[in-house]
Amino acid sequence: MRAQIAEPESAAGVRVGIVESFRVGDRDGVERVLADLRALKVVDLRTVVSWADWESAEGEAWYSWLLPYLAKQVNLIPCVLYTPPNQAVAPRLSAPPWDPKAYGDFIDVLITRLGNCFEWIELWNEPDKLSEWDRTLDPHWQTFCAMIGGAAYWAQRRGKRTVLAGLNAFDPNWLELMFRRGVMQYIDAVGIHGFPGTCQANWESWPVVVHSVQQILTQHRSGAEIWISATGYSTWRHDEYEQLRAFGKALEAPVERLYWHAARDLDPEFSTRDGFHADDRDYHFGLRRSDGSAKLLARLWAEGGLDALWQALEPYPGARRSTARPAQPVVITGGAGFIGTNLAHRLASEGERVLVFDNLSRPGVERNLKWLLETHGERVQVECADVRNPYALRRAVRNAKQVFHFAAQVAVTTSLANPRHDFDVNAMGTLNLLEALRGADEPAPLIFTSTNKVYGGLDDITLTGAGGSYRPINPKLCERGINESRPLDLHSPYGCSKGAADEYVIDYARTFGLPAVVFRMSCIYGPHQMGNEDQGWIAHFLICALEDRPITLYGDGMQVRDVLYVDDLVNAFLAARAHIRNISGQAFNMGGGPARAVSLLELIDMIVELHGAPPHCETSDWRAGDQRYYVSDTRKFQEATGWSAKVSAEEGVQRLYQWLRRARGLEQVHALANPNRTGGVRRKAALRRAFASQDRQQRAAGKTSQSI
Repeated sequence: MRAQIAEPESAAGVRVGIVESFRVGDRDGVERVLADLRALKVVDLRTVVSWADWESAEGEAWYSWLLPYLAKQVNLIPCVLYTPPNQAVAPRLSAPPWDPKAYGDFIDVLITRLGNCFEWIELWNEPDKLSEWDRTLDPHWQTFCAMIGGAAYWAQRRGKRTVLAGLNAFDPNWLELMFRRGVMQYIDAVGIHGFPGTCQANWESWPVVVHSVQQILTQHRSGAEIWISATGYSTWRHDEYEQLRAFGKALEAPVERLYWHAARDLDPEFSTRDGFHADDRDYHFGLRRSDGSAKLLARLWAEGGLDALWQALEPYPGARRSTARPAQPVVITGGAGFIGTNLAHRLASEGERVLVFDNLSRPGVERNLKWLLETHGERVQVECADVRNPYALRRAVRNAKQVFHFAAQVAVTTSLANPRHDFDVNAMGTLNLLEALRGADEPAPLIFTSTNKVYGGLDDITLTGAGGSYRPINPKLCERGINESRPLDLHSPYGCSKGAADEYVIDYARTFGLPAVVFRMSCIYGPHQMGNEDQGWIAHFLICALEDRPITLYGDGMQVRDVLYVDDLVNAFLAARAHIRNISGQAFNMGGGPARAVSLLELIDMIVELHGAPPHCETSDWRAGDQRYYVSDTRKFQEATGWSAKVSAEEGVQRLYQWLRRARGLEQVHALANPNRTGGVRRKAALRRAFASQDRQQRAAGKTSQSI
C-alpha cells in the first residue's frame, strides 16, 4: 500500500520529482537514492519498470520488493518499457512486440500485483530514440499506437491515470498522430522531455515547447496535463553552474510537474543502452557524482530548498556566457574562495576590474561571491566555470592583464580518496591555464599558489617536543624556518598534483618566457574562510568553538605551522605583481615565519582566552602526509620585494574570531590581553586544566574517546 507521503516539493507551482533507475538486485543503490531524495525533501520519483526484466529469473521478485518499498517513502510513477526477447519481433529490447496487446496484458498484471503502489503510470519512454523504440521496425507507428492505446485503456479501466511517453526531441506532428490514432482519449498527462545544453542543439525554450503542446491539446479539446517527465543537464564538461541554470529554466516552464534526471551519475563501470561509454554525456546527469559527493545544484538545494536556488541564480549575471568582458581584468581562478575573495576585495577597492573564475564547488563560497558583488557592483564580474574546461579558461584570460591562480582541490584526504580528481583539478587544471596564457597574444603575468606539502613529510628534521610543541633541534632552522633550497619530496596524491603544477609554472616561465611566480604556502587564515578539518584549520577550530562542536586533533596536537593573516598575503601578492619581471620563474616560501609559528595546542590556548571557555577536544591517529613541523623561511621573498608580514598570530586569530562572530550575528567580546605579542610562554596551565576536567567528565560518563 502507498504510505502517507509528505507534501511534495514544489516551486512556482511546479511539483518537482527525480528520475532514477535501479538495476535488478541493487538494494544498496535504492537506499542511496532514497537518502539523496530525503536530503532534498523530494517525495516524487519516476523510475523504470522493465517488462523484459520482469520476465527474467529474478525480475518479478525484484519488482515485487522494489515497488512496495519505494511506495512507502515516495510518490512513485513507474515508466514501463522494454520488450521481452521472447515476445519481440527482433532480438533487442527496443523492438516492437509481435502482439501489441501483450504490453497491455503486462500492464494489467502489474496493476493486479502492485497497483496499490502507484496512482499514475507512464507508458513507454522516448519512442523516437532507436535504443528505446526501434521505429525502423514500426515506421508508421502502427504497432506503437495499438500497443499504447490498448494499455492506456486498460490502465484507466483499472483506476490508474496515464502518462504518454515523452519524446527525446518533441515533435508536434507526432502528438497530432497520437490524436488521430485515438491514443490520446485514454491519456491523462502528456510527458515532454528536453535536455537543453546537453543534447538539443536547436532548442528554443521551455515556454515555446510547452506552448506547442498546449496548442495541440486545446485544438483537440483535451484536458490532459502537461508534464516535463524527464529533463536534466550533463556536467561532463565540469560546468555545474550550467546544470543549476538549466534546472532554474525548467522550473519556469508552465507545467504541472517536473522530473529531473537523475539522482546520481551513472557508475563509470556500467554500460548505457547505447554501449559502454559510447557517449560520456550519459554518465554525468546526476545531482550527485557516482561516489555520492554533491554537485553544486544538489548542495544548494539540500542547504536551502528550491528557494535557495533562485537566490543562487540571482546575483551572478556575469556567469551567463557572454562575449562581453571587462577591459583587461585581473582574473582570479578560485576567486570566490577565501583568499580570492580577499584579493578581489582589495583590487576592486582600489578601482581595478576583477573577473572571478570559480566553479562554486566549495560550500559557502557563494556567500563570498554575493558579498563581493554587493560591495563592488560592476567592478567584479563572474565566470562560473571549472579549470578543467580549457575553453572556458581560454575565454576568461584572453584579455587579462594579470592572473592569480588559486583554484584547486585543497585536501590531502580527498586526494587519497580520489587521486584522479585531484590530479585533474590541480595538475591538469594548471596546465590548461598555462596553455591558455601561452596562446594569448600578450600573455598575462601569473601568480600561482602552491603548498608546503611539496617538501614532503620533513622526516629528516630532528625535532624536540619540549614545551608542548615540536621545534627543530638545529638552532638555525628554528630561527629561520625552511627555505627554498630544500628539494621537493612529493608525498600524497595532493602533494604530487600540486608539485607537478608548481614545476609546470616554473618551467613555462623558463621555456616559454611566461612571466610567472610560485608561492609555496604555509597556513593562511582570515575573514571569509570556510574552514574544515582538511583545510583552513584555524578557522575550523574557531568555528567549532563558536558552534560548540568538538575539535578533533589528529596526532598529539604539538605539530607546528607558521600562520599568515590573509591581509599580509594580499600584500605579498601585490608585491610579487610589482616585481614580476625580476622574480619570474622562481618559487618562494610564503607564510608567517618563525615569529608566527603556532602549534595546535597553542591555538586552542588562544581560543580559551578569546572564547572564555575551553573547546571540547578529542584526538585521533596521525593522518597521511601530516608534517609535525613546517615553518617558512620567507627571507628570499623579503629581500626580492621588501615585503614583510605585519599581523601577529594573536592579533590575526582575534580578528578572525571577531569576524566569525559578526558573521553569525553574535556580540563582540573582549580582546586578547596583548594581541601584538609574537612569542613567549602562553597560558597552557588553564588549557591543561580544562582538558583534564573534560577527561574526568568523560570518564564519569563512561566515554572512551581520548581527550587532550
